[in-house]
Amino acid sequence: MHISKFLLSVFLVLLTFCVQAEITLPKILQSNMVLQRDKPLPIWGKAAPGEAITVTFGNQKKKATAGADGNWEVVLDPLTTSATPATMTIAGSNTITLENLLVGEVWLCSGQSNMEFTMAKSAKFADAKRSKGMTEEELQKVNYPNIRVYLVRKDHYKKGGLPSSWEEADFMSVKDFSAPGFFFAEKLHQNLDIPIGIIAASVSGTHIERWAPEQTLKGDTSFDVKATKTQEEVGDIKNGKFYYGMIQPLAPFALRGFLWYQGETNCFQAETFDYTEKMQALISTWRHIWRDAEMPFYYVQIAPFAYSQSEDKHPRTVETLPQFWEAQAAALRIPETEMIVTTDLVDSIADIHPTYKWEIGRRLASVALAKSYSQNVTYSGPVFKQMKVKRMKAVLEFDHVGSGLTSDNGKPLTWFTIAGADGRFVPAKAVIKGKTVVVTAPGVKSPTAVRFAWNEAAQSNFFNKEGLPARPFRTNAPEWQPKTLSSSRP
Repeated sequence: MHISKFLLSVFLVLLTFCVQAEITLPKILQSNMVLQRDKPLPIWGKAAPGEAITVTFGNQKKKATAGADGNWEVVLDPLTTSATPATMTIAGSNTITLENLLVGEVWLCSGQSNMEFTMAKSAKFADAKRSKGMTEEELQKVNYPNIRVYLVRKDHYKKGGLPSSWEEADFMSVKDFSAPGFFFAEKLHQNLDIPIGIIAASVSGTHIERWAPEQTLKGDTSFDVKATKTQEEVGDIKNGKFYYGMIQPLAPFALRGFLWYQGETNCFQAETFDYTEKMQALISTWRHIWRDAEMPFYYVQIAPFAYSQSEDKHPRTVETLPQFWEAQAAALRIPETEMIVTTDLVDSIADIHPTYKWEIGRRLASVALAKSYSQNVTYSGPVFKQMKVKRMKAVLEFDHVGSGLTSDNGKPLTWFTIAGADGRFVPAKAVIKGKTVVVTAPGVKSPTAVRFAWNEAAQSNFFNKEGLPARPFRTNAPEWQPKTLSSSRP
């Protein structure tokens, strides 16, 4: 009896060792994925300590040995674009075969509910008054074999959690996928005519703090950003919860860049440049774990909404949102970032979930086409450059005028105010003169400052002729300076 128990124990130990010895891959490495072109390509996983691993893809064969902690990694040489399905094998004590792999461009989109907003929801509002989206009938016919989508579940880090998988873009795979993310991928695919991979990792109602480690938010840049946390370790923590659960497990899967649509929750807290600081911490950390300090980070300036009419412990006024817009725009001082404006994409400022997600995705794609793919695409509306005072007039100059400044409805420009020496802002007359806007008001003899769209309800008619709205601004804005972050992080 005792011998039988002993043999059973030995068998169980050996069985456990054999199971642990098998090569395993992170969830993001699966069949049907798109591999990023023109960049080093990490492939990694777990195995028994000391186990020899061979990764084969095309003409490349790379070898690695699992360390004492069981971790291993190889880095494939940069790949060229390919829409021909290919196979990758990862071999050791067992062999894993990944099939139907393409090579193209891969992006990660993240944020809160407006990024999470699904294609199925979007299709219900496709017949909106400002522009038309994808109808429910059209959604059911989606068929893009060379667009691959990967939806990260909230419990991505759980061993028994809901599965995430790379899927070819069709109705079943995209109906629950991020609408901004899909429309971004669709426009990129149509313009570049190459395979596109899009990863969505968003959670509604989340602060930016949930998406970056607590340490970096506090300014500590020396902690081990490679460290992972198990489900039990994450537990009920707030700051960093979804970074550890949904972002860090994806790294260092090769990407071209990031898309970010978040801020409403932090705006409710009446944040200003403290939000900008958090953006810098998030961007720096994400770039670090992806080993690319210049990885593009393109984001959405949140839309008009009646924040002042919501009651809680945070006092808000009609200027709370413009001050938050200013904080979002300040993050453009971080290298390799760009922002789209959405003041025109709201039918009601009582709706915190604007319906025009197709426009959001396409505008982000225009940014990527211009900035990441060097295409001649207008991606921004007018952006305030400088103010000159000429007698009783404030003459405003702009960047991104495109083929010209315009009023999109042919009526006088709206939402301009001006102040004189007393600092009191009054409604102003604004007139387009070539590439400038001349702003005046009766009684203001010596202008000192101009504000544009400085109200949570502002939906101005000031655009460029390419149909993109001007960015809200105040000429006397305080300046935010990015912090110098340590480059010595592990």
